[in-house]
Amino acid sequence: MSAEPEPIEEEPETAQLTGPREALRLATDRNFGPYFLGNALSASGTWFQNLAASLLVFRLTHSPFLLGVLAFSQFIPVLVLAPWTGAAADRFDRKHLLLVSQSIAVLISATLGALALAGLAEAWVVIVFALGLGVVSAYSAPAQQAMVSTLVPGRDLASAIALNSMTFNIARALGPATAAATVAAFGIPVAFLVNSASYMLFVGTLLLVHPRPQQRQRHASLRESLVLLRRRPRLLWLLFVVLAAGFASDPVNTEAPAFAHAFGHPDTWAGLIIGAFGAGAVAAAIVTAGREGSRRQTVIMLALLGTGITVFALSPTLAFAFPFLVVAGFGYLTSNTRATAQLQLDVEESQRGRIMALWSVAFLGLRPVASLADGLIAGAFGVRVAGVVLALPAFAAAALIYRRVRATPSAPSR
Repeated sequence: MSAEPEPIEEEPETAQLTGPREALRLATDRNFGPYFLGNALSASGTWFQNLAASLLVFRLTHSPFLLGVLAFSQFIPVLVLAPWTGAAADRFDRKHLLLVSQSIAVLISATLGALALAGLAEAWVVIVFALGLGVVSAYSAPAQQAMVSTLVPGRDLASAIALNSMTFNIARALGPATAAATVAAFGIPVAFLVNSASYMLFVGTLLLVHPRPQQRQRHASLRESLVLLRRRPRLLWLLFVVLAAGFASDPVNTEAPAFAHAFGHPDTWAGLIIGAFGAGAVAAAIVTAGREGSRRQTVIMLALLGTGITVFALSPTLAFAFPFLVVAGFGYLTSNTRATAQLQLDVEESQRGRIMALWSVAFLGLRPVASLADGLIAGAFGVRVAGVVLALPAFAAAALIYRRVRATPSAPSR
């Protein structure tokens, strides 16, 4: 990772509109719009699933460690299955792959909801079903990211990737709070069933879009992408940014119910904690749509993420902490989205599935490590200490990238 950055390949012409106008134009596009909507609805349902599962496990066990185990089960398939999922996204039709995977997710979520209604969803049952949905996510995540390039012209790709990233954070802003209200009013089983319905809605919107034929590879393998990373260290640095941002955001995702208790509130306040972080991320996506970033801006955004998480963890009250969660969310989305967009723009269409499988490993697949570390530290020293420790990778990434920027003043700042 110490190699000098390579010359940056010329990118497609960027869109003329920026900010909210660019975001609105793409969100209402006949082809990208339905995909964006379905993705946002499905991601919102995922937050219903995640929050309900966390609340159920925490209520049954009161164990921060098992919250980490739950998150580990959800994300470990992304890491283990990456050699096959990335190749599948390049070898098979991505739309068909998503239709199959999302249909399977409908059945898994509905079954868990039925078991919860019957009072049979013990903690181990919830963890096993999280593992099943993790397998589905392992196959769908690379295809979801790579498919964006076939829905918009090249000049709109960077903005479309940013907007597609926003769907998860729209869900993060709205889903947890809505899920918490749903759990409070109707119970945990209903939240699982809402997630099942959201997968069905995504399947419906997938049937409405017409992606361009993709460049498919009959003998795609992840090994080729690993060779590409060795030849082009810049791609490895972009994955490092995604990894650092994911680690720093983990305390909000994994330990939100425990943080709610630490601040003296009921565990359903976890939805507001996650929602505040997501609100900052949504604001970032709207503000930055159609705009290019730079490595210096990435340094600043990673520092904002780390600072926001640290101050949140050490805050005396939740009211004091909320603004810093918003700041952290803004830094998270901006740094992560720029790295994600550059990863897709810097490789050929036929390689995007495998590169986005590596992105999935950095973004989701290594989350089990972060989640287990989060749970172990929280169980041993308290959830506030865990928040501070997990924020450190963002500061480390910011410092290393800043050092590279200072060492290569003549390199393009993009």
